[in-house]
Amino acid sequence: MLSRRKFGKNILSQLVGISLASTLGGRAFAQQQSIRIGYQKYGTLALLKDQKILEKSLDPKGISVQWALFPAGPPLLQALIAGALDFGSAGDLPPIFAQASSPGSMVYVGHETPAGASEAIIVPQNSAITTIKDLQGKSIAVTRGSDAHWLLLAALKNNGLSLNDVKVSYLLPAAARPAFEGGKVDAWAIWDPYLSGVSSPVRVLATGEDVQGGTEFYLASKEFYQKSPELLHEVTNAIAQCDIWMESHKAEVAAILVHSTGLELDVVTRSISKIHYGYHPITHPVIASQQHIADTFAAAGLLPSAPNVQDAAPEI
Repeated sequence: MLSRRKFGKNILSQLVGISLASTLGGRAFAQQQSIRIGYQKYGTLALLKDQKILEKSLDPKGISVQWALFPAGPPLLQALIAGALDFGSAGDLPPIFAQASSPGSMVYVGHETPAGASEAIIVPQNSAITTIKDLQGKSIAVTRGSDAHWLLLAALKNNGLSLNDVKVSYLLPAAARPAFEGGKVDAWAIWDPYLSGVSSPVRVLATGEDVQGGTEFYLASKEFYQKSPELLHEVTNAIAQCDIWMESHKAEVAAILVHSTGLELDVVTRSISKIHYGYHPITHPVIASQQHIADTFAAAGLLPSAPNVQDAAPEI
């Protein structure tokens, strides 16, 4: 997905081009002695850290990797646009809020295979609420600016409702789970592994598959994207390698995530069974989908205006 080198038609020009590219690439690596990556306890970046795939590639070049753990995508991207990170990942909605708050500060780099079943709006199994329409007047926990926030808004809209028709409690997962399990909210819009980790039986009202959601995006700061393209390429190559390994070693992936998250093995196994790991470049349809989300949030009055998502995708 990075710019392709244009080689000349004769052998000499090819050799000159390769030599120059090698020299410039070496300078690019020399200018950056470390890369700062934000990650969450779950997902490819967590496994990339555990397996040290990127370190194995960068250590010989004298480049270190600094990892910073975040509880969700919104605070991770706030750190990215503030200049505290070079690279990270988040779901559908956090990049839109980040771009709206700080235009020109980040770039879409790639994304994972969509996993809409990994996020859902749930209620207790014995709840009288059986459909999305039954949520009218009810209380719902969700993390502001998360992909579950998009799921909630879109699911309500698809059923003739808006966020004004429900009582929204904006909570991070650590606070939302006890609120939901303790009966302080009627429903919870949440993603895995928290979704699979709910201790009591639940009823699923909608999933990300119903709203074309559930995509994890990889994003870079604009400065890192512009100044270190060769290093960025090393990162995306490492992610692609990690995804290939994860897709064919899910039992090992589950064991690693049990250790990193503290969740039970059956919870993690159930969660990753919904995922098909795979790295993909950004395409026009993907950006169009993101623009639809941005326009919908702006129309709902949750953004002052919709950012032009294409501005954050210079490679397409």
